[in-house]
Amino acid sequence: MEQTLKNLPIGIQDFEKLRKENYLYVDKTALMHRLVSTGSYYFLSRPRRFGKSLLISTLKAYFLGKKDLFKGLAVEQLEQKWTVHPVLHLDLNTAKYKEPGKLDAVLDKTLSKWEKLYDIKPHDPDFGMRFEDVIQSAYEKSGERVAVLVDEYDKPLLETIGNEELQEDYRSTLKSFYGALKSKDGCIKFSMLTGVTKFGKVSVFSDLNNLKDISLDNRYYNLCGIDEGELHGVFEPYVQRLADSQNITLDEAYSELKRNYDGYHFSEDAHGMYNPFSVLNTLDNLKFGSYWFETGTPSYLVKLLINSNFRLEDLAEGGVTGDVLNSVDIASSDPIPVIFQSGYLTIKGYYKDYDEYLLDFPNEEVKKGFLRYLLPMYTSVEPSKSAFQIRSFVDEVKSGDITAFMTRLESFFANTPYDLIKDTENHYQNVLFILCNLCGLYTKAEFHTSNGRVDMTIETPDYVYIFEFKYNGTAEEAMAQIKEKNYAQPFLASGKKIALIGANFSGETRNIEKYLEEWL
Repeated sequence: MEQTLKNLPIGIQDFEKLRKENYLYVDKTALMHRLVSTGSYYFLSRPRRFGKSLLISTLKAYFLGKKDLFKGLAVEQLEQKWTVHPVLHLDLNTAKYKEPGKLDAVLDKTLSKWEKLYDIKPHDPDFGMRFEDVIQSAYEKSGERVAVLVDEYDKPLLETIGNEELQEDYRSTLKSFYGALKSKDGCIKFSMLTGVTKFGKVSVFSDLNNLKDISLDNRYYNLCGIDEGELHGVFEPYVQRLADSQNITLDEAYSELKRNYDGYHFSEDAHGMYNPFSVLNTLDNLKFGSYWFETGTPSYLVKLLINSNFRLEDLAEGGVTGDVLNSVDIASSDPIPVIFQSGYLTIKGYYKDYDEYLLDFPNEEVKKGFLRYLLPMYTSVEPSKSAFQIRSFVDEVKSGDITAFMTRLESFFANTPYDLIKDTENHYQNVLFILCNLCGLYTKAEFHTSNGRVDMTIETPDYVYIFEFKYNGTAEEAMAQIKEKNYAQPFLASGKKIALIGANFSGETRNIEKYLEEWL
């Protein structure tokens, strides 16, 4: 079986290469044809490494009329004309934009290439005017309307989050550049812009009101990524190979893939999507891992969380409207939209009466990776020792060593830089949120907060720990509350050893001041 399987297209973003060489292709061309047949201007937001570049490359091959590449695919039967159109493809993903002038250099290089292709001598230094001339010339010289394809339009803006001056400069440049799409509408057959986020309001799309955003459109939820049917269809031989290698059943392999990589919902009633990069790497390497998260660290997201003094519990408990999810406002300090659009949160529920979406981590890979990445940002733990510290904490919890894991808990708070803590109470709650959720990946853990207090319950095969934390109170008050409210009642019949732990967190020392423990 293994010799007959096509190669998995890990990192392959060029449609022509994928089709000409021995790579597996999941046919998305029926959806692509629907896009082309029913509209002209589109925007699609999807997380990184979700297949956006391959989609753009596929559209490019289609508009260049490369019919042979689509042999055996759905669009071969759907398309009759195969008209060749000029294609203007701009890829903003290749450069780094943290230094002034970088975006100008990329745009100038791309425009110069197009101007040479269409024998244009630029008469205006403005990028938008030059882009207009290129579109006009391409249309006139070919006799066919132009396809404009932009990959990762927002990379310059994402990389400059926190640098308001440079981001404003980039925003102004891109707004003028993309304005050509509206002014040259008569010359354009089709345009698709992709990115991780949609910057709204005073951003690059404020004048481009003819652009249709399909990011939350249920009709196109599986335009990028791998859906359940595809995983159980064309990928089944690869999943079977994974199961054989891991010495598990096919159903168990599917269950693990779902737990780790499924769960992306791009509208309130859309089916879940699997992260294609992680699935392909798992099926190729024949082992489960954090492939997507390890390819890039979301430093700009952490900056937003820390700078806004965000309550991490609200990542999974706050309701947000569609307008908030659908657009990132540069002037806003709310990190939720950019975290959602970046793929670290996804839609888990919808309250129709309130038009509110419930968000949560999409799967275990993202939750574990994100929380592990946050831990050193909120505590004194070194990044290289983050996994070790969590493993040690969990081992101590599982072994019933209260002294050891409470000492480790105190060490997480110790020596945290003062400039990191804007609100001491919020900071300690955030640290406990990270720890409890990380611990919950290996044990059964629950976390609740209300009125400035934190309750944490951790259950292992042998032990149950019931925590009550007071902020600027006393450990005695915390222990009394556990007993008065009978928090242990649900666990008394479990047959497990039950530990009650009452602790006080001091705002002055910024650490656990004292704790009391009792075993039932």
